[in-house]
Amino acid sequence: MVTKRLEGKTALITGAGSGIGRAISEAFVREGARIAVADINTESAQETVLKLSSESIMVPMDVASKTSVQKGVENAITHFGQIDILVNNAGCLLFSTFEDCSEETWDQTVDVNLKGTFLCTQAILPHMKERGAGVIINLSSLAAKTGGLVSGPAYAASKAGISALTLGTARAMAPHGIRAVAIAPGVIETPMTANSDHESVKAEIPLGQIGQPEDVAHCALFLASDEARHITGEIIDVNGGLFMD
Repeated sequence: MVTKRLEGKTALITGAGSGIGRAISEAFVREGARIAVADINTESAQETVLKLSSESIMVPMDVASKTSVQKGVENAITHFGQIDILVNNAGCLLFSTFEDCSEETWDQTVDVNLKGTFLCTQAILPHMKERGAGVIINLSSLAAKTGGLVSGPAYAASKAGISALTLGTARAMAPHGIRAVAIAPGVIETPMTANSDHESVKAEIPLGQIGQPEDVAHCALFLASDEARHITGEIIDVNGGLFMD
């Protein structure tokens, strides 16, 4: 008998209204998971829910707001009874340089990317610790390793912070049966990167292709499954070989 890899599991996925978050939601549902689709854009979140199973729900959430995060996490747990997987995918990309990065751009980027990841993790940990199990998957970036090829200082710094936060979470939560891992995508074709000059970067990618949201989703699916039960504190590159270490 073939068992779906996430059968009986429930995942809370932030920024799931479009792009990588939606692709991860669809991949998880195909493997049997129920999804709490969290997004500040409730219209796009509802569109994702309509594409998923009838068991999935929409959870309005502004990840930069502790009150909003706590309410969203509580609502998801109340509805499903459990959250087995948290995917911190919600992100903000505002292109800037060191010279023109405004304080507003810095604050918004760091609040959504880094603080949002921390707030969601902080909110879910008591529930996961009580159950003695859980998987937290964070979305870092190639920018965290390169300093940002084109994205700018705020984005690169926020994603590097996510990588460090992943390692700290993994170490602190391992005794409680909770794994924490991260994915560092390279150039991925999503609505958030629609204004990027993908073609100029494409020639630099050894595998010769711009990544698709599904490429990241496949990695997330593996990390969320029991196939990765002995993996924690790792940051997995999904970049077509653009950066190798």
